[in-house]
Amino acid sequence: MIISCSRRTDIPAFFSSWFFHRLGEGFVQVRNPVNPQQVKRVSLAPRDVDCIVFWTKDPAPMLDRLSLLQDYHYYFQFTLTPYGPDIEPNLPPKDQILASFLKLSDQVDKKRVIWRYDPIIFSARMNISYHVEQFGRLARRLSDRTEKCIISFLDIYRHISSRIAEHTLRFPDKEEMRRLAKDIARIARGHKMKVETCAEKIDLAELGIEHGRCIDDRLIAELTGRKLQIGKDKFQRELCGCAASIDIGAYNTCRHLCSYCYANVSPQKVEKNLLLHQDDAALLVGN
Repeated sequence: MIISCSRRTDIPAFFSSWFFHRLGEGFVQVRNPVNPQQVKRVSLAPRDVDCIVFWTKDPAPMLDRLSLLQDYHYYFQFTLTPYGPDIEPNLPPKDQILASFLKLSDQVDKKRVIWRYDPIIFSARMNISYHVEQFGRLARRLSDRTEKCIISFLDIYRHISSRIAEHTLRFPDKEEMRRLAKDIARIARGHKMKVETCAEKIDLAELGIEHGRCIDDRLIAELTGRKLQIGKDKFQRELCGCAASIDIGAYNTCRHLCSYCYANVSPQKVEKNLLLHQDDAALLVGN
C-alpha cells in the first residue's frame, strides 16, 4: 500500500504534528471526499506501508523529525515556483523555502526529493522569457540536490476560474508549451536533472521529456528493493500516470491559498474546516 500525503492539502507544512501522532497510533481515518459520511480506517503500520509520498511547498515543520520515518520508505514531491505573494499569498519567503529544499535533500538524499515546477502559469508578465529565466535560476540553486523535475501547465478548474480571471492568468497554447519545454529540457540537462510532465496530453518525448508518474512505482521499487504489483490509479484524471495510492488528506484545509489551487473552494471554507482540526484526532478534520 502506498500512502499519498497528500494531493488534497499540505500535510508537511500544516499538519506534521497530526501526521506523526497518527504514525505513533498506527492508523489514520480518511473521509471519502465524494461521500463524507463514508470513513475508512487506513493502517500506517510499517509492515502495511510500502511507501509514503509527501507533497509539499514547505516541509520545514517536519525536518527535525524525519528520524521518526526510519521504519518507512518515502520520498517528497516538493513544489518550488517563482511566483510572488499575489499568486501564492501564504508561503514563506522563497529563499527560506529554497533553504528547506537544500536541507531536506542533504538529510534524505537527492533521489528522494523531486522538484515540481508546477503549475506553469502564463500572463502578460509571465511569458516564455520569464519562465526560462526563473527556471534557470532555480535549477542552478537545486543542482546536485535533485535528480528529477516535474512540470505541468495551469489547469483551469471551474471553481478557480474567478481567481484566474482576477490575476489575468491564462493557459498557454501548444507552441508556447513546446518552446518553453525545449528550454526547460536544455537547462535541466545542464544540471543533470530529468524532466517529466504531470497529467499532460502534449507529447514532448522528442525533447527528452516523458510523461511522468508522481506516485511512481518504478522509484518505489528502487527504494524498497522489490517490484510492486500496483496498477494505475483509477481515481485520478485520465492523463495521470500515477500508481494507485491512498490519500490521507482532506480538501479545503490548505492555508497556502494559492490562486491556482484546485484543492480549496474558498478561504472561508478552509478556515471553517481548520476549526475542526485536532492534532490528536484520527481524522484530519472533525471526529
